[in-house]
Amino acid sequence: MQGKVYIILVVVLSLFITFHDADAGKIRKRKIKKQFKHSQVMNNHFTGFALYDLDNKKMIYELNADKYFTPASNTKLFTFYTCLKMLGDSVPALKYIIRNDSLVFWGTGDPSFLHSDLRGTNACDFLKRSGKKLFFSPGNYNSTFFGAGWAWDDYNDYYQAEITELPIEDNVAVVYADKNDSLQISPSYLKRYLKCDTLFHPAKFTVRRDFAGNTFVYPFMPLPKTFKQEIPWKTSAELTAALLQDTLKLPVNIIHLAMPAGAKTLYNTNADSVYKRMLQPSDNFIAEQLLLACSSTRFKTLSTDSVINYSKAHFLNDLPDSVQWVDGSGLSRYNLFTPRDIIGLLCKILDEVKNEDLVHSLLPAGGAAGSIKRIYKTENGKPFVWAKTGSLSNNYNQSGYLVTKKGKRLAFSFMNNNSIQQDTVVRNELVRIVTFIHDSY
Repeated sequence: MQGKVYIILVVVLSLFITFHDADAGKIRKRKIKKQFKHSQVMNNHFTGFALYDLDNKKMIYELNADKYFTPASNTKLFTFYTCLKMLGDSVPALKYIIRNDSLVFWGTGDPSFLHSDLRGTNACDFLKRSGKKLFFSPGNYNSTFFGAGWAWDDYNDYYQAEITELPIEDNVAVVYADKNDSLQISPSYLKRYLKCDTLFHPAKFTVRRDFAGNTFVYPFMPLPKTFKQEIPWKTSAELTAALLQDTLKLPVNIIHLAMPAGAKTLYNTNADSVYKRMLQPSDNFIAEQLLLACSSTRFKTLSTDSVINYSKAHFLNDLPDSVQWVDGSGLSRYNLFTPRDIIGLLCKILDEVKNEDLVHSLLPAGGAAGSIKRIYKTENGKPFVWAKTGSLSNNYNQSGYLVTKKGKRLAFSFMNNNSIQQDTVVRNELVRIVTFIHDSY
């Protein structure tokens, strides 16, 4: 009898240990909820959060996950996924035809064309070596130079370059002090528009472009030795042709010609390198231009609206909530997504790429690369979070992937809107909660 009791006790104890161990490894919704409930920072604004188990394919915890938030640069994840569906291994650079001794070309929106970092030169070399008379045909993009809902008073800031069909060198001028303490501008073609204005009295030395043109004025005051400023230029077909001509050292004429159906496509830069440059430093210019590149693969004209509507109808129609998406970069406050939509998108990205390591390598990596390099610690030198940031005034968001100490693979979307606290305060609390999830499971 005592033997039987002993056996029963051993069995019960074994079952208890088994169930206890299984429960110990489980991500407990109650503990995560407690992190938000007792956070003074997260209770001072509108917060949304969704945490998803990628292996078991189920939602772990949701807070306002069905509510709409201004995503800021989390929008670039939607641009990224659309590019994965519409572009191939390389980004299209030009459409062109050859007629007798002439080469006529149209822009595709390619952001890598002579880009300061990507340095896409295939198209430039092709034009230079063609041996043909060169004709640029503008007009494929006839929409606005800013996206819907952009802040027009940011026109002089580097992050708001104008949208155009054939961008060159990021569509941004670099004004800087040279070793002789003289003010220079690149591309050098723009030097003719750089002028001193004695009536311009900023608090410190700065350069300001005329909103409607390309006059760059600077004040009559000492030039700081380390001065450098990036300023978007005012785009036009004439300036594009002039800059091309200055770069190629060949005549480039403008011709207005409808692009024929048989126009050939020239490709420029490896697509993954362009995506990485868009996602890690959160490059608005690249994001906007990539949507035009997507448009060039399906439509006769370059249209942000057309490619977004196409993506919503064909690629995003199974998300939990209808998305309100208006630009490629997230500069617009008209964009509205729910956290659970972004979770759905993150799953779609993994399904499309079928290589988790590659996806991680393209995104900012906590403690290692991109916009979250300095705000997370690594785990024995290795990142445990890969996420896209998104910030506008009063908004700070992160969405991406997380691997816990015990190897659980998670996706998360953490949205913070309408905060009057400093972004660093909200950001640090977000990092604390994400790190807690990593450390606890």
